[in-house]
Amino acid sequence: MTYDPASANPLVGNPLETRSDMQHALLDLFDPLLPYFSKGNARVRLDAAAAHFDRAAADLEGFARPLWGLAPFAAGGGEFLHWRRYAEGIANGTDPGHPEFWGKVNNRDQRMVELAALGFALALVPEKLWDPLSGRARDNLVTYLLHARRFDYADNNWKFFRILVDIALDRLGIKFDRSLTNAYLSELDGFYIADGWYRDGNVRRVDHYIPFAIHFYGLIYSRLVEDDYAKRYRERALAFAQDFRHWFAEDGATLPFGRSLTYRFACAGFWSALAFADLEALPWGEIKGLCLRHLRWWADKPITHRDGVLSIGYGYPNLLMSENYNSAGSPYWAFKAFLPLAVGKDHPFWTSAEKPASPLSGTVALPHPGMVMMPLKGDVVALSSGQENRQMRFGSEKYAKFTYSTRYGFSVESDERSFAGGAFDSMLAFSDDGIHYRVRETNESAQLAGNVLFSRWSPWPDVIVETWLLPASPWHVRVHRIVTPRSLETAEGGFAIAGRDFDADTLAAQTGWAYAVGEQDFSGIRDLGSTVARQGLAQKAPPNTNLITAKTFVPQLRGQIPAGETILRCAVLAVRDISAVSGDWEVPPAIPEITELRAITEQGVTVSAMRAPGHMP
Repeated sequence: MTYDPASANPLVGNPLETRSDMQHALLDLFDPLLPYFSKGNARVRLDAAAAHFDRAAADLEGFARPLWGLAPFAAGGGEFLHWRRYAEGIANGTDPGHPEFWGKVNNRDQRMVELAALGFALALVPEKLWDPLSGRARDNLVTYLLHARRFDYADNNWKFFRILVDIALDRLGIKFDRSLTNAYLSELDGFYIADGWYRDGNVRRVDHYIPFAIHFYGLIYSRLVEDDYAKRYRERALAFAQDFRHWFAEDGATLPFGRSLTYRFACAGFWSALAFADLEALPWGEIKGLCLRHLRWWADKPITHRDGVLSIGYGYPNLLMSENYNSAGSPYWAFKAFLPLAVGKDHPFWTSAEKPASPLSGTVALPHPGMVMMPLKGDVVALSSGQENRQMRFGSEKYAKFTYSTRYGFSVESDERSFAGGAFDSMLAFSDDGIHYRVRETNESAQLAGNVLFSRWSPWPDVIVETWLLPASPWHVRVHRIVTPRSLETAEGGFAIAGRDFDADTLAAQTGWAYAVGEQDFSGIRDLGSTVARQGLAQKAPPNTNLITAKTFVPQLRGQIPAGETILRCAVLAVRDISAVSGDWEVPPAIPEITELRAITEQGVTVSAMRAPGHMP
């Protein structure tokens, strides 16, 4: 029998509808880790792949991250049989004389990240992790935590990591300098934008770190601490929920966007944290549905190795899309989704009937992340301008594409020297030598006018591109005005859709258009009145570049533009409906003239993500 990678997923067959289902899911996902605990139980080493930090920190990551789910499980009365391992592991990991010592914490150390999970667990279930320790082991643990909190943490969501440790120290009756806690609480407030939205530090990034990190920790804080900050976090979460629900499709898929997507169903962490904090930001049936549908979306995906251990990747194992800080234990941040297990079975999160998603009736403009959310027959497409990440691998693909889709995800490029073979889904690529290429990395300006996004960007210092993005569901429209001092080759891509074996897909291309028809999906791109001719191409993308599907096709338009001014116009369509080839595909939208678009954008507001301190446009 041919091996089915999805069958190794521990969530297969779990209906994920009830509290009991979620409890079983947690244990089923944890159990594959048991063979990889070290002799002294302080480290969990899952494979030989490395992150930028040392091996001891990676082993601590594998040990600590499951606590995000295990601690709530125990707090809610769940029976976990391996607390002895964790207590022994903590004793050995914090003992400088033990071979499995985690190593001393230094400035901006990965250990700080993992100690947040430990702090959370100590605060929530001290009877499991603190009470079993000997006096000497307790002293070592306290010394380790106090030493770690002396250092400077990264200027982003990391500031919450020291706060979570401090909550644990406070609950355990340990004396410490609370001025450090207060300083970080104040500094975190400096990241707040408005309407529930933060940025993750002094950066032009508004991604999933806002819900599954900043709001997640803030809601935990609001349950464990009573002060003005707790009230503030709850008020902001109420506002954020109204927007964030639009990032989810009717089938539970969320918008793959930004970094750290290997954390997978951590994206449900915000909805989970609302239950933990007893905050009805939406009707409980809607919160429950958003959380559980997202978990169910992952249940049939090949997201683990053969032994059931979560892999680095998104829809399948894929190191190509990973960050430099992803070790083999990194994906277990996904256990943040299990926070509702801390609340009892009589909580309204569990007693409420699950409600289906409220479908978007039209486009929704989100000025803070710089997105226009567009409904697409149950799926969601986000038009996007105004974010960037120039520090991390594939930052352009993760933040600066024109569109992102719950259904089609996005692709990362596998070779910067392959202009001819690039995927370029939802991007406009330029080349001046036919080999190397440039795409949008950052914006000089980005504005939102109603539901129209405008950006100005430069692939080279002497080339200016103005881009307008317009929703026209099920299509979206792109218009580019390009001014260049030299001739350039261009390639513009639509959405990547899954390809099949045996050449079973239909690929078609002519001058001015291209499309691909797969087993379930149609994807096409049409040129609509550009000032140069562009040739269609149904590009067979390099394997393992798309986050959701390993083998994909991307319809593209390619052409040469001369020195001077060029206008490129196109409409893009992708739907899970193969009959679209004789339906929607034949009825492209109208495209306004540049003068009309300029008039619209003169009324626009600057995207909030662009206004990061030190990056003011």
